Amino acid sequence: MRKLVPLLTIFVNFFALAQEDSQLKSQVRHSIDELREFVSIPNDALEHADINRNLSWLTKKFNDRGFNSSVLPTEGESLFFAALPMDDTKPTILFYMHLDGQAVDPSKWDQPNPYNIVLKSKNGDGWKTRTFDELATDINYDWRLFGRSTSDDKGPIVMFLNSIDLLKKNGIEIPFNVKVILDSEEEKGSTPLPKAVKEYRELLEADFLVINDGPVHPSQKPTVVYGCRGITTLSLTTYGPIRPQHSGHYGNYAPNPGFQLAQALAGMKDADGRVLIEGYYDGISLDDASMAVLKNVPDDREAIHADLGVKTPEKVGGFYQEALQYPSLNIRGLGSGWIGEKARTIVPESATAEIDLRLVPETDGTRLKQLVKNHIEQQGFYIMDSIPTRAQRMAHDKVMTIIEGTVTNAFRTDLDDTYGNFLVKTLNATFGEEVVQIRTMGGTVPIAPFINELKIPAFIVPMVNPDNNQHSPNENLRIGQIAYGIRAFYGILGSNTIK
Repeated sequence: MRKLVPLLTIFVNFFALAQEDSQLKSQVRHSIDELREFVSIPNDALEHADINRNLSWLTKKFNDRGFNSSVLPTEGESLFFAALPMDDTKPTILFYMHLDGQAVDPSKWDQPNPYNIVLKSKNGDGWKTRTFDELATDINYDWRLFGRSTSDDKGPIVMFLNSIDLLKKNGIEIPFNVKVILDSEEEKGSTPLPKAVKEYRELLEADFLVINDGPVHPSQKPTVVYGCRGITTLSLTTYGPIRPQHSGHYGNYAPNPGFQLAQALAGMKDADGRVLIEGYYDGISLDDASMAVLKNVPDDREAIHADLGVKTPEKVGGFYQEALQYPSLNIRGLGSGWIGEKARTIVPESATAEIDLRLVPETDGTRLKQLVKNHIEQQGFYIMDSIPTRAQRMAHDKVMTIIEGTVTNAFRTDLDDTYGNFLVKTLNATFGEEVVQIRTMGGTVPIAPFINELKIPAFIVPMVNPDNNQHSPNENLRIGQIAYGIRAFYGILGSNTIK
């Protein structure tokens, strides 16, 4: 009998695990169908009608799960808000995701319509198209769903909804008040968000904020991110002759705007990629505890270099995570005259550089833009915010038009925050793996308005695969990440206590 008890325990545990796996796979299968339906509704951030159709779909799906939902008007596109019935004795968790997506160029995709999800499996260095009927008997977690916004950010929304389904099926009482806010303009900067958060402050009140956007760490381990960089932009245009001129007739005589612009840009950084503009890195220091967290992230330096196809990185910081703790200065685009087969032997009329500045909490975007402008002015440029007239061109040796973009601020939550500790412990218990804790993510999520207005800590808990091609052709979501996301949400919302 003594031998029978342990054997019986093992059998019961095995049966429970098998049942849990079967239940999860069933929910994943339902999620795939729901995601196909959701993605089939185009969500171009620039198309008002697209956003409205997505808001209608979300209203139905959240209401079906027992949420009370509202479409919140803003100065731009409306926000989507949903909440489960409130209980004043519970802490409140606010989830942020976004429903809009990047525009698509179907000619760049390996499928006819990026809004019709295609199922594929790895086939050597390429992909083999599968039929959805093949998921009827079993689900291969390594297969992928290809389509716009599968990963950024409709996938996590569907994972969340299906975790709610599973919690209800299992009779789990959620120990939180649950609120959800879905952004409709994340892909174009969320300009209306600061004013909207202020306007709807009471509706959005919460104890902490969880952002479900972006990929997990490349190690595929559960990931919690405590902050992200902000962003602002500058458009710089220099001028030569008022019309393009024959380079034989006017080369050596008409000032070339391309060289003027190149000289202005070249003086902004040294050969190792460090910004030379005085004061650009002011206010940033990293203590031993912060450096320990940065060094504990399991980045593979050689894999990063191989993926980028570079031998030597820039020298802002000693390693990848440290580099993300400083503001960046990036040339994101250059243009002048014609190139390639259309190249012409001319002195161009103008040259333009598009610049983005990634911000950290210690740096103010408006201040950094002014430092860049001061640096340019010191190079002898007359700065304008409009296209110069002929008279203005003739009155100054060098003219530059600078158009400033809006500022999306960075944020960072303390690494020892109580709610952060709760998320790390919960994910560790859910997946049985050490959680990767990232101090600052390189990308930008427009979360600062929530932190500034609601005065709450915020954390990014990403759900999707790191090689998802977000913003690019052939965006995809690994099916296993749907299971991961459902389990993560289930663990967070099914936890009993925060300690």
